[in-house]
Amino acid sequence: MPVRDATEADIPELVRLRALLFTDLGEVWGAPPAGDEWRDRCAAELTWQLRAGTMTVLVIDGDAGLAACGIGVIDQRLPGPYNPGGRVGHVFGVVTDPACRGRGHGRAIMEGLLSRFDEAGARRVDLNASPDGMSLYRRLGFTDHPDPTLSRKR
Repeated sequence: MPVRDATEADIPELVRLRALLFTDLGEVWGAPPAGDEWRDRCAAELTWQLRAGTMTVLVIDGDAGLAACGIGVIDQRLPGPYNPGGRVGHVFGVVTDPACRGRGHGRAIMEGLLSRFDEAGARRVDLNASPDGMSLYRRLGFTDHPDPTLSRKR
């Protein structure tokens, strides 16, 4: 199961997998708002980000499209005593097609993203875990953060 960097040709499949992610999260977050206009905006943003090189998008090919994907970004924050370089990685959008689950694709994507973060000097990596992904992330060394995460939606 080779992991590779996504290309612009993968964008329709990346949007499809992202939609699956929100379907899965519906049990946690509630049903997403109706409408598909977000898909075009997502495709446009992925195109821009891939061209700019500001986002790492890793994929695994399946028999009929992508089997899995995951996205990572690095924020440059102010250096501090716990992170002298100030680089922080963030993982989001790790999703495996339901027909391809249980084959280690999520782990392979995560290991690829973590390797990229290490290469870039990100000493901390954050993510928001779904209930289904929690055990994988814990096995990869993720722990509860001492600061609670708060969010504001509009």
